[in-house]
Amino acid sequence: MTSKKSGEPTVAHSLSAKKRVRQNEKRRARNRSRKEEIKTELKGFLGALTKGDAAAAETALRSTVSVMDKVASKNTIHKNAASRTRSRLTKRLNALKSGAKETALVSGKA
Repeated sequence: MTSKKSGEPTVAHSLSAKKRVRQNEKRRARNRSRKEEIKTELKGFLGALTKGDAAAAETALRSTVSVMDKVASKNTIHKNAASRTRSRLTKRLNALKSGAKETALVSGKA
């Protein structure tokens, strides 16, 4: 049993404390993986948003929201935090869509 940073032995002495350390390491790895999955999906959405591609951004938003909700259901992130982020991302997508419509109306392609 070693600590994460320096490779030194852990302070835990009792069997239950050692088990707790093992469980915490597993949980930490699992939670980091889930959060990284959210970040990856989010990068795809933000990339599509930056390019101005509303259709790609919409599909990316759906997958991002799906991953976020799954992670929230596992209590890795709080459900209200997931909901708040979902709302903010949807606002950004809607702003892109309305901006695209206004641009289309100005150019006469509506």
